[in-house]
Amino acid sequence: MAKLIKLIVLKNYFCPKTDFIKLLFLCNLSAILNLINYSLNQLNQPIHIFGAKNKRIPKMSKIKVENPVVELDGDEMTRIIWKFIKDKLIFPYLDLDIKYYDLGIEYRDETNDQVTIDAANAILKYGVGIKCATITPDEARVTEFGLKQMWKSPNGTIRNILDGTVFREPIVMANVPRLVPNWTAPICIGRHAFGDQYRATDFVTKGKGKLTITFTPEDGGAEQSFEVYNFKGDGVAMAMYNTDESIKGFARACFNQALLKKWPLYLSTKNTILKKYDGRFKDIFEEIYQNEFKIEFEANQLTYEHRLIDDMVASALKWHGNFVWACKNYDGDVQSDTVAQGFGSLGLMTSTLVTPDGSVMEAEAAHGTVTRHYRDHQAGKPTSTNPIASIFAWTRGLEFRGLLDNNQELINFCKALEEVCIETVESGKMTKDLAITIKPKVEHGTDYLYTEEFLAAIDENLKRKLGK
Repeated sequence: MAKLIKLIVLKNYFCPKTDFIKLLFLCNLSAILNLINYSLNQLNQPIHIFGAKNKRIPKMSKIKVENPVVELDGDEMTRIIWKFIKDKLIFPYLDLDIKYYDLGIEYRDETNDQVTIDAANAILKYGVGIKCATITPDEARVTEFGLKQMWKSPNGTIRNILDGTVFREPIVMANVPRLVPNWTAPICIGRHAFGDQYRATDFVTKGKGKLTITFTPEDGGAEQSFEVYNFKGDGVAMAMYNTDESIKGFARACFNQALLKKWPLYLSTKNTILKKYDGRFKDIFEEIYQNEFKIEFEANQLTYEHRLIDDMVASALKWHGNFVWACKNYDGDVQSDTVAQGFGSLGLMTSTLVTPDGSVMEAEAAHGTVTRHYRDHQAGKPTSTNPIASIFAWTRGLEFRGLLDNNQELINFCKALEEVCIETVESGKMTKDLAITIKPKVEHGTDYLYTEEFLAAIDENLKRKLGK
């Protein structure tokens, strides 16, 4: 049976009528129809059914992408979904030069993480990187994979090399309930992912004592020394920092992002308390706005404003969206997750890393590798894993490629694919994580689809939308 079907498919034509009747006895009509469908989709070759010759099927024209993009492959369930996205939703439509880097944990370990550094430098060279979710190993992962060491986060490594700002933005679905109902349009969080608490020196103090902090200039200038606190007993202390260079890069990235989105920009700090520290953020943003961006902002009828962080949080809850919110490191960490959950799902969040001059972007899915689903997949069990953020990593990266290359056809394709994802969910076809936000008890087939079924629905809807 299997050999007979394989022979027919390889030759790409059907047997004479008598042999066809024999075949009909060997397999049901559904299998025959699937076989015909497979044959119709073979490589532009004529087929014969009962001796009648069909017309030659024209090849699908592809959108030419002039310059390369860097692909960074990942781990576990997202790696499996990633391949389907490429094979079904990207490559059939785009003539694309991919510079491929495998950031799977095994290959990072094999190359002593050099592949991550190479990938980051390739993004700088070509201007666009598109990244799958990756494992950042802890002790358990080191044991699981037999790693040489506990490698650093690939995202952190890439971020340091690109010196970029992370922008996160929700994907709004009309039928996915929002915890903040009046958030009807996206909010883009720009996180200054450098310094502050994340590079602080903190320690526990014991007993009575004086805490001081000193800065010693390298050029031999006068020291700056401050008495911080006189401890009467045990306590804790911390020293943190940032740099003018990094804050300036953050500011330029945020202003460029606002221009790209055509949305107003807000910077939030607590400069009333941290007059020097947060005041420096406020002053640098204002200086760069006045000297470099004010004219272009006004030409696009956009505004920039600094607000206290508590006032900004309160205002954001009242507004409907469509603004860029520039946050210091810790604030951005917290608010990006707040915004994601407020819009209904952590799985509906885009993430881009943009350089200060706006000339380089890396796009990725703002979630992990979905390990629990991967374990089910390994065991042969069906999964219902949400691929939308991974699809949007491709669309946001490729749209940026289109902007750099002035390729409107590519930009239109990216927007169409994003619209298809949203329209598919809004039509009632979705994965389980989204279904349970709508009602607590859900059933497969009625309320949600398995991973492959949902991806197939997007594939079908994209073909219909593009008229392919």
